[in-house]
Amino acid sequence: MIKKRLFTPGPTPIPEQVMLKMAVPIIHHRSPEFREIFKRVNQNLKYLFQTNQPVLTLTCSGTGGMESTFVNLFSPGDTIISVNGGKFGERWVELPKVFGLNVIEIKNKWGTAPTENEILEALKNNPNAKAVYLTHSETSTGTATDIKLLSKIIRENSDALICVDGITAIGAHELRFDEWGIDACVTGSQKGLMIPPGLAFVCLSERAIEKIEKSQMPKFYFDLKKALKSFYDDDTPFTPAITLIIGVDEALQIIKNEGIENIWHQHKRKAMAIRAGVQALGLKLFTDKPSFAVTPVWLPQEIDWKKFNSALKNIYGITIAGGQEEFTGKIFRISHLGYYDEFDMVTMIAALEMCLHEVGYKFESGIGVKAVMNYFQNNK
Repeated sequence: MIKKRLFTPGPTPIPEQVMLKMAVPIIHHRSPEFREIFKRVNQNLKYLFQTNQPVLTLTCSGTGGMESTFVNLFSPGDTIISVNGGKFGERWVELPKVFGLNVIEIKNKWGTAPTENEILEALKNNPNAKAVYLTHSETSTGTATDIKLLSKIIRENSDALICVDGITAIGAHELRFDEWGIDACVTGSQKGLMIPPGLAFVCLSERAIEKIEKSQMPKFYFDLKKALKSFYDDDTPFTPAITLIIGVDEALQIIKNEGIENIWHQHKRKAMAIRAGVQALGLKLFTDKPSFAVTPVWLPQEIDWKKFNSALKNIYGITIAGGQEEFTGKIFRISHLGYYDEFDMVTMIAALEMCLHEVGYKFESGIGVKAVMNYFQNNK
């Protein structure tokens, strides 16, 4: 018998109490019972984003949440600046073009983050830019962007909206929506919120809400003006994913009870422990700006990815994520986003050691596990 363990950056593991909540009989979404739940969800989402602004719940993936910002904050022909440093950065360049937006691309090498000077130059060359799109945690490369710093730079040098892809960052990285002056931020349910895929959450500033009123972009299902009107009545304009909202209600209670600052701190500890473990094995990290959500690691050239991945999954029950695009078969990604603890990190590195031994990689047995344990013992 093999116990299956998920170490992918979405979907992430779901706490038992959340699964039990989602197993209760379905209720109607236009009932007082549901509105009471949704009211609590709306309040606790504000805590998650560290904001007093509305956080809208959409029944879609995180990509749907991002699309909603493009079609609600702008009009055809508007210019936006998008940072592209990975598979999802590519999407935030290609998607707005579909709706007739003029996209100025800041293209970063995979594994690197945008710099202050790159943002300043783009703003200087495009003073008419209506927004700058940043990815807090690029899932494909495990690279983190300093949103606090870049938000400050953008605010001081333009009137452009600051729009953030927080899909794998929310819950893993510090993010203070109001304090940092962010205008739109999106995350998805199957990441740090620890529930199945199917919900996106969109936080909007007062500046962003003003832009919604002026947008000339066509939309229907993703009309955030409708969503905002319903939000203030603790309701939704269309049938929501009721069961998932019941699940996120429980997950948000867990996060609130734990404390968001502690959640951020524990994600950092888990990320650093994993990195200590893989580096002790002689493996190299892919990025020099690593995210606290996922750690990408170079696969040694002598190891076949398919053989390695098959052994890890079928012999040891561990599912990880592989590389994408040109890095397919060259890197692998270990998630520590959401419902994990210290022992999960020890287990992950122990399985990695056993799998590497299986495929013929040479190292001192137990050295990775020891590094993980030492990190936790010496860093509270």
